[in-house]
Amino acid sequence: MARHGIREYDAKRMLAKDLSSYDGRVAMVGPGDDINAVAEQNPWMKEEKLVAKPDQLFGKRGKNGLVLLNKDLAETSAWIEEKRNKEKTLLSGVTGTLSHFIIEPFTELDGDFEYYLSIEMDAHGDILRLSNKGGVDVEENWDLVVETVVDPLKGYEADAIQKVIDDLYPEGQRAGIAKFVKEVFDHYEKGGYTYLEINPFTIAGGEVIPLDMVAKVDGTAEFECRGMWGKLDFPAPFGQKLTDEEEFIREVDSKTGSSLKLTVLNPKGRIWNMVAGGGASVVYADTVCDLGASKELAIYGEYSGNPNKQNTYQYAKTVIDMMTREKDAQGRPKILLIGGGIANFTDVAKTFTGIIMAIEEYAAKLKEVDARIYVRRGGPNYKEGLAKIKAAVEKVGLPIEVHGPEAHMTQIVADALGQ
Repeated sequence: MARHGIREYDAKRMLAKDLSSYDGRVAMVGPGDDINAVAEQNPWMKEEKLVAKPDQLFGKRGKNGLVLLNKDLAETSAWIEEKRNKEKTLLSGVTGTLSHFIIEPFTELDGDFEYYLSIEMDAHGDILRLSNKGGVDVEENWDLVVETVVDPLKGYEADAIQKVIDDLYPEGQRAGIAKFVKEVFDHYEKGGYTYLEINPFTIAGGEVIPLDMVAKVDGTAEFECRGMWGKLDFPAPFGQKLTDEEEFIREVDSKTGSSLKLTVLNPKGRIWNMVAGGGASVVYADTVCDLGASKELAIYGEYSGNPNKQNTYQYAKTVIDMMTREKDAQGRPKILLIGGGIANFTDVAKTFTGIIMAIEEYAAKLKEVDARIYVRRGGPNYKEGLAKIKAAVEKVGLPIEVHGPEAHMTQIVADALGQ
């Protein structure tokens, strides 16, 4: 499982599809966006008072002085321009550049109601947490949070959760909150989430409204959740600067319906995974670590969703370029693992054509670092793909070992490490 934090903008955009009391009016302003142009696409920004805050995977925005409340468009625009593309050191000590802001309508509350809800995946089920003391001080009141474990075999037990709601909330709000909690839980279950927090949610106009949200999703659920997610961004944590290569792959990924992901772990590492599929990428990375080579793992990433030849070439070229910049410090061969499970619809021969192009282009450099190539793949046209990559690599004089689905998915990891 690969847990990815997502922007509050995306979390609320997705939640609005399943929450009857929430209209999902949210707007995103990025580092180069014209705020007036964003307002043209979201007319409510010109008509209502607004709330604005950074949307970059860090909390305690209020305590960090980074929440603007109840202002018109001109005031909101000026506030964002004052802070956008500027460095900010948080109370936690982390320093980063403010680049993305979420804008929403200001909500007039029915009273001083700030409530807490979170759902988190656990080995024993999903932990549902509720409290009537939410907001910025929820951690100071953590002893008031009530936990309920939702057993995956029994499912959501409405009667048990209703008892918790009856104990926590005023009588006139209980029915609405019960409906809200059930809708949020159903959304969590089908949305590929590993964590979802709404803190606070409140009551406005008799409806239950989410104010602040934090969410993480399981990256390996992308295939089945793509319809709900849309084009979902997985931003880097605040303060973490992306490498040029990570930025490039993110840019390529943003322009294709396929999925291309890359995180550089150790550019001096000698094990380079080029894996098809989000689930397979986790399995291969885990196997490298299980076999005692975690410090040698250079990257984490995946390509999936039937990328075309050009996209696969760009991905492979980026990985191989990094891999061949310097020899292993101990003089050992560098290892390129081209792995994956058995594809459902990805044309293996087509994607391998892009990888072959990159290998041929970097053949001389691959020889300089004494590269060893190991391949395991299955799926549509896999035999053709394996034959092509084996012939192409042998033609340029590099050692290669290829396997189809007759081999265990991670056998090539053990082979490469001599185990």
